[in-house]
Amino acid sequence: MPRILAIDFGTKRTGIAVTDPLKIIAGPVGTYPTEQVIDVLKAYISQESVETIVIGDPKYPDGNPAQLAGAVAEFARKLAAQFQGIQIALHDERYTSEEAKKIILQAVPSRKKRRDKGLVDKVSAVLILQDYLEHFR
Repeated sequence: MPRILAIDFGTKRTGIAVTDPLKIIAGPVGTYPTEQVIDVLKAYISQESVETIVIGDPKYPDGNPAQLAGAVAEFARKLAAQFQGIQIALHDERYTSEEAKKIILQAVPSRKKRRDKGLVDKVSAVLILQDYLEHFR
């Protein structure tokens, strides 16, 4: 069964998460330098069937596009051109980074591991995907 993949796009690092084959649970894939993400996705998609790529759509609390929104839109266009036949969807990512930090603070005992910024990106991608799944149930 095809999976759904989610991306927490950043200018330096990008977190990626994916569903299980039944599209019930979201789990982390990893955090990668943004310039390598398309190659990472090519490798992943060559091994696993993916029907949708969900990209976190950055917005301010009032719903207006955040500063990173233009870069995310450009990245979404690149993905659509690269992965024809896979749906590309933007999904509101407001508060995911803050929520990820709270989860990490509660779940990761090591102060050193909590400082890993890549961990926030990875957890944020999971939160985006989980919210997307819940939104369409």
